[in-house]
Amino acid sequence: MLGHGDVRFFDAVAAGYDRVMPAATPEDLRAGLAFAHRPLERVLDVGGGTGRAARALGGRGIDPIVVDLSVGMLARARNAGHPVVRADAGALPIGDGTVDAVVVTDALHHFPAPELALADCVHVLAHGGVLLVREFDPTTRRGRLLAATEHLVGMDSRFFASEDLASVLETLGLRSYVVHPGFGYTVVGVKPTDAA
Repeated sequence: MLGHGDVRFFDAVAAGYDRVMPAATPEDLRAGLAFAHRPLERVLDVGGGTGRAARALGGRGIDPIVVDLSVGMLARARNAGHPVVRADAGALPIGDGTVDAVVVTDALHHFPAPELALADCVHVLAHGGVLLVREFDPTTRRGRLLAATEHLVGMDSRFFASEDLASVLETLGLRSYVVHPGFGYTVVGVKPTDAA
């Protein structure tokens, strides 16, 4: 569900992407995944590109499936040994209620219809599963600079403040938590169990 210009950009920069982007932080991801009320056996890294989040979560029994629309980025993820699926974040080819966790790391702002993508992520989540989103807060100084820079290079990026994203997840039926506030923040949504 990346904008067409964004997909072309990521295809073009895929070869050098991991050299210039910082690695995903395992501690941030694990802190969010700790909210799950079920074992994490099936995890999707949506908008996962080269598999930065998948690498951070690798081992410890978690082998996320990297889902992305960029062929170039997925080739890098596949070459790194990650299972991959080429798909639009708003039309995941995954059965409803079959995934224990969905991770979206530094990608939501590239989706042209982020609410629709998040809704599809919620559909594939099993009860007790978590949707973890790592994003950048546009209300911070660094967030404003990042948003301006991405618009300058022609991206259609749309950023959410952490509390706004938490509200979106609530409207989608999840219990939401802002785990790490700030420029780079983590918001987690937990899909209620059948008993809740």
